[in-house]
Amino acid sequence: MEELAAWLHLALAPGIGPRTLLEAAGEAPDVPALVAAPPPALRAALAAVDPAAVEAALAWTRAPRHHLLHWLHPDYPPLLRELPDPPLVLWVIGDPDLLSLPQVAIVGSRHPTRDGLRNAHAFAAHLAAAGLIVTSGLAMGIDGAAHAGALESGRTLAVMGTGIDRIYPARHRDLAHRIVDTGGALVSEFPPGTPPRGRHFPRRNRIISGLALGTLVVEAALRSGSLITARLAAEQGREVFAIPGSIHNPLARGCHRLIREGAKLVETGQDIVEELGALLGGLAQPERATASAAETPTAGRSGTAELTDEQKQLLELIGYDPISIDELVVSSGLTPEALSSMLLILELEGCVVAHPGGRYARA
Repeated sequence: MEELAAWLHLALAPGIGPRTLLEAAGEAPDVPALVAAPPPALRAALAAVDPAAVEAALAWTRAPRHHLLHWLHPDYPPLLRELPDPPLVLWVIGDPDLLSLPQVAIVGSRHPTRDGLRNAHAFAAHLAAAGLIVTSGLAMGIDGAAHAGALESGRTLAVMGTGIDRIYPARHRDLAHRIVDTGGALVSEFPPGTPPRGRHFPRRNRIISGLALGTLVVEAALRSGSLITARLAAEQGREVFAIPGSIHNPLARGCHRLIREGAKLVETGQDIVEELGALLGGLAQPERATASAAETPTAGRSGTAELTDEQKQLLELIGYDPISIDELVVSSGLTPEALSSMLLILELEGCVVAHPGGRYARA
């Protein structure tokens, strides 16, 4: 407990990271002695630590499934050690062993399209079924869909940009509990009580990419935090994957830029498993290994066998890029009323998907 309290002093001191610690105390520091008699380089930072905050943090570590992995802890994830600025400590709720298992990060827009959500969910389910840990940031949109998909067939890890006790966004509280209850983990470098702050999320992103063998970007605008995560992954020497999309979808443009810059274009989860190859060893090959995310059946879908000839003809006019009702009126010759009725039937059958602005695309 004396050593843990000493590490907590370091963790709560401003501006102390592994590099600062190693420079001040060498490769194998005696942390309790260091805190008791700090060298000049650490003295001011350690003097700023509130003893009551240390006691509160100690109390946090005593709770079930709560763990503190410091820089010299045997369970500290080895891939994070390779970063130029690794976290000094990691606060973990759940299974800390996950942090050292093979992982793929899935990131993307907080405001994705329906196709983006489905792709994130399907890719995550496939990768988790293959034995990979799916890592993401617990944010709205793609992150949440990735965590949910992974929970269907495996385990997932959520890296937070807040204190470990502050679930953000709050609507993901139940999702966070499910992650832990199913053998996953929540992890943060920020001490308990830290509120959401904008500058914390780019720092969070380097941990997401740093823990993973590769990062998959599902949907991202040209100005997106997901592109920051992809850039960090490339700088860390990790693989970067991107799902292509419609040239008319602004959330596909970030992925297209990544592909132009060297990211690997993927159409299925199996593309990622095969690309990582030897790094993954003997991971399982899911039965749906060759199915693309776009081919994952939609709930309630009955296919086109039960459609009328007229409905099938309308479906042939609808592509995978969203098209407006006005355009369909011109190309089909149908009245707006008849067209709206048929589109509703096609949507209920799972053959088309409604997009914002009264536009439709094939499912």
